Amino acid sequence: MASPNLAPMTKRPGPSLAIMVAAGSIIAAIALGVRSTFGLFIDPIVDSIGVDKGTIGLAIAIQNLMWGVAQPFAGAVADRFGTARVLAVGAVGYAAGIVVMSQATSGSDLIVSGFIIGVATGAASFAVVLAAIGRVAPVERRSMALGITTAMGSAGQIVLLPLTRSLLDTNDWQRVLQILAAIAVVIVIATPFLRSVVSTSATAADEPVAVPLRQELRRAAHARSYILLNAAFFVCGFHVTFIGTHLPGYVEQLGQPGATASTALALVGLFNIAGSLAAGVLGAKHSKTKLLAGIYLSRAVVIAAFVLAPKSVGATIAFGAAMGVLWLSTVPLTSGIVAQQFGTAHAGTLFGIVFLAHQLGAFLGAWLGGELADATDSYVSSWWIAIALGLFATVMHLMIDEGPVPEPPPPAESGLRIAPAGGVAALALVAGSAAALAPARAAADTPDGADAAAVPAIYCPIAGSH
Repeated sequence: MASPNLAPMTKRPGPSLAIMVAAGSIIAAIALGVRSTFGLFIDPIVDSIGVDKGTIGLAIAIQNLMWGVAQPFAGAVADRFGTARVLAVGAVGYAAGIVVMSQATSGSDLIVSGFIIGVATGAASFAVVLAAIGRVAPVERRSMALGITTAMGSAGQIVLLPLTRSLLDTNDWQRVLQILAAIAVVIVIATPFLRSVVSTSATAADEPVAVPLRQELRRAAHARSYILLNAAFFVCGFHVTFIGTHLPGYVEQLGQPGATASTALALVGLFNIAGSLAAGVLGAKHSKTKLLAGIYLSRAVVIAAFVLAPKSVGATIAFGAAMGVLWLSTVPLTSGIVAQQFGTAHAGTLFGIVFLAHQLGAFLGAWLGGELADATDSYVSSWWIAIALGLFATVMHLMIDEGPVPEPPPPAESGLRIAPAGGVAALALVAGSAAALAPARAAADTPDGADAAAVPAIYCPIAGSH
């Protein structure tokens, strides 16, 4: 069994842990805060340039997918050459992508902006920040440091959601996006404080050479628990992106005031502070996998209660508060498990791969929510999918061993490995969703008076009020 700390880092002087946590919190607050506002732009963009919700959902889905694809590469570069440069380049690209979005006049323009924003977010990401902080934090303080950074990331959501809602009431959406782009550039100011330990080959005679990344990737590919962690984090991506993107549209369908959704999402950010801090404290003392199982089970229960409860502004606000406690509390625990399984030498890359599974779920949450809303004029199907996925993630975490991952068998004995479970789950759900949507789309497009195709069976148990 390999020790999780076989790969000591070559250190160079850097900021203290407290300063890094403060700077990382600012970066996470801006990066997550700006992204949390995109759902508020769906209706203004639909009204302005005439695209449907499915197209905007696809553009936001591409943002999330490209974020996930870029994340392991950004993590690897940050692991090898340092975090500050990666974050600064990402921040500039992030702002540029938002500017492109503000100039969109068609669905294709939105998709191009989604691609740019997604790749840039992979570099200007809280995942890169968490890997840097996890690398320098002592083991006994790591969970708490990660929890604080994740929690403070919600400050941007608390501030920017109501601010964006207010700006949209008095300005056109293009201008508001340009303001958000200017805010994104502020990330650059905080990046020098994330200069941290850089992974290099050791030069001292008594210092072993770092474990090569290729060897660690092979170990990860053969680790059942790591693959299950990918599958479970896929669910987190679906949940937070579907809710963040489509809660405003769902609330509008319920006939509630437009400010209700932005208030609920701001409460998500507020209560996420408590949830993430609690996860950091509890993760240092208790099993992270059992805590994560409890979080995903609680998400399933909270979403089911929201869908089944009487539709009221109070219920929506209560849902935002309850989901906030469970929102990003998964992140410090999941990141901590990766560090326990493999050590910190290649934490940026290995957590980046897990984060890719998260973003595959995010892609599905953004895209499928818009597609189902267009095809059925309802978000209810997506809510029930979110409930089922929460139960799936609960079971997955009960099967994960959070201890150090053993060395894989020799190459000749290892055989062919299946792709990470998160990707497999994503492809299966996308294929199934497309099959379900085809007849629904056909029915929606049938002229009045013609025989409409039957609604797929997937919708039957959940038909009813929106």
